[in-house]
Amino acid sequence: MSDILPLKINPNSKTIQNTVFGIILIALFLLVCKLFAPFFTIWLWSIFLFIIINPLYKHITKNIDFSKRKGKFLKNILAGVFSLGTALIVLVPIIFVISQVTRQIMELVNILRKTFHENPTIFYEVLERFSEFISELSANQVNISAGDIQQHLILILNNGINSILNFSKNIALDISTFVISFVFMVFCLFFFYLDGAYLSRLVLNNFPIKEEYITKLVKKFKDIIKNLFLGYIMVACVQAVLAYIIFVIFGIKGAMVFACLTFICVFIPMFGGAIIWMPLGISIILSGEPVRGILFLVISGVFISLLDNFFRPLFLQDRIQLHPLIIFFAIMGGVNSYGFNGIILGPIAVILFLTVLDMFLTEHHIDHVSIDNKKSGADDAKTSDTADTGLVQ
Repeated sequence: MSDILPLKINPNSKTIQNTVFGIILIALFLLVCKLFAPFFTIWLWSIFLFIIINPLYKHITKNIDFSKRKGKFLKNILAGVFSLGTALIVLVPIIFVISQVTRQIMELVNILRKTFHENPTIFYEVLERFSEFISELSANQVNISAGDIQQHLILILNNGINSILNFSKNIALDISTFVISFVFMVFCLFFFYLDGAYLSRLVLNNFPIKEEYITKLVKKFKDIIKNLFLGYIMVACVQAVLAYIIFVIFGIKGAMVFACLTFICVFIPMFGGAIIWMPLGISIILSGEPVRGILFLVISGVFISLLDNFFRPLFLQDRIQLHPLIIFFAIMGGVNSYGFNGIILGPIAVILFLTVLDMFLTEHHIDHVSIDNKKSGADDAKTSDTADTGLVQ
C-alpha cells in the first residue's frame, strides 16, 4: 500500500473543467431565458401587482392558521379570490379607457375632417398667419403656403382614421392572445399569493452574492415598485381622472383622449399636465368665451397641476432618492426600449444600477456618496462644492 502514489490533479485540467462548466452554465442560462422570454411581460406585471396588493393579503390572512387542513383550504380560496380580483381591478379600467379613447379619437378625427371638407376656408386665415410667422422666423428661408399646410392636415387626418381602423382590427385579431395572457396572469398571481415566500427563496438562494446584498436588492426592488406606484403611477391616475371630470364638465370634445394625454404629460418635469389643459383653456377663450376659459384654466391649474405638487411628495417622502429629471428620462427611455413595460423597467433599471454600483464601491472600499444617504448628502452639499455635481439627490 505504501508504494501507491497519491493521485495528482493537473491544475490545467481543473482550469479547463471550470471553463467548460462555465460555458455549459451560460448556455443553459441563455436557453432558460429564451424559454421564459415570451412570458416576461406577464411575470413583470404579475410581480408588480403582487407587491402592491400583498400587504392587504397578509393583513387579511395574518390570523389564519395555515398548518391545519381548514386553513390550507381557506388559503387556496383566498389566493384564488385575490388573484382574480387583482387582475380584474386592472383589466376593467383598461378595457373601458381603450374603448372610450378609440371611439373618441375617431369622433374627433371625423369632426375635423368634416370641417375641413365642408368649410375649406375656415382655417385658412389662421394657417396663412402661421405660414407668415414661419417665413419671418426663418428669414424667408422656409416658405410654406396655407394651402399646403391645409392639404397636409387633411392627409394626416385621413391617415389617422386608417391607423385607428387598423389598430381596432389588430385588437380584434389579438383578443385571443390577450385572453390567454390574462389567464396566465391570474395563474401566476394565484401561486404568488399561495407560495410567494417559497418561490422567492428558491430563486434568491441560488444567486452567488452575499446574503446582505441580496436582502438589500430585494428591499430596494420592493421599495421602487411601491413608490413608483404611489408617487408616480397612482398620482398620474388621480390627475387623469380629475382632468377627465373637469373636461366633461366644461364640455371638452374627446375628454377621455385628453385625460389620457394628461396621464402621459404629468411625468414631464416642470410642465406636467399644463401641456394639455393650458391650450384647451386658451382655445375656449379664443372661441369667444373668456370667462368660461379663465375658469377652466384656474380649476385645471388647481385640481390637476397643483395636486401633483401636493400628493407626490406626500407619497414619496424622499423614498426614491433620484432626481425627477432622471426618473423622467428613465421612464421615456424605458418606454422607447420596452414599450409599455418601460414605465416600470426604466426606473427599476436605473435605481438598481445605482444600488449595485453602491455595493461594488463599498465592497472595494472606494469612497463615494451612497444613494441611500440623501439627507446626509444634502447636508454636506451646504458646505461642499463637490456634492452639487451629483445626479442623485
